[in-house]
Amino acid sequence: MLMSPGARKFALTAHVLSSIGWFGALLVFLAHTVVSLVSGNVQVVRSVCFAMALTAWLVILPLSLASLITGVVQALGTAWGLIRHYWVVAKLALTTFATAILLLKLAPIGQLSDAAAQVSFSASDSTDLKMSLLVHSVGGLVVLLAISVLAVYKPAGMTRFALRRAPTPDGKAPDLRAPPWVRVALWVAGACALAIALLALHGGHGPSMH
Repeated sequence: MLMSPGARKFALTAHVLSSIGWFGALLVFLAHTVVSLVSGNVQVVRSVCFAMALTAWLVILPLSLASLITGVVQALGTAWGLIRHYWVVAKLALTTFATAILLLKLAPIGQLSDAAAQVSFSASDSTDLKMSLLVHSVGGLVVLLAISVLAVYKPAGMTRFALRRAPTPDGKAPDLRAPPWVRVALWVAGACALAIALLALHGGHGPSMH
């Protein structure tokens, strides 16, 4: 059922604010990871490790969930639909992926915060974990940027689900082939998935590692 104009604007506002907040909070998290790696002051490093845990749990996680939920509400409550257009499906998949990776990294982030609370903690401790968080935060920003591009440009292309239900003027069978940008995106996603799998199996650097 389509939402009323007022409800649609409210949902859109909530979605935009939560998405922008997610991106901004992740930028702050990235700044903290950089400081944790380059600073030699143990008190500074200890403080940013605590800040990373607080930011991840109290800011990034709620905003990511809010962005995902409001995005689904927006899709279901408007003419775009949830699985009618490729850009909506891609946006939903990327948002779900980014949220899932965040959930996997919450435990390592908490471990870093716990380590920083120890008296024996030094500025050079947990370098691999800090670097892992740096890489994942940069990757998260790239994914959120891709989501923003999809939301703004809305590249053309309807899914097979929608095309099979859409009547054609000439009565011919609709062209069910995915548009070029979708095929390119699938190749890129497949390459990234393969790289992540190889790292997880052989390098010990998967999303849930460290």
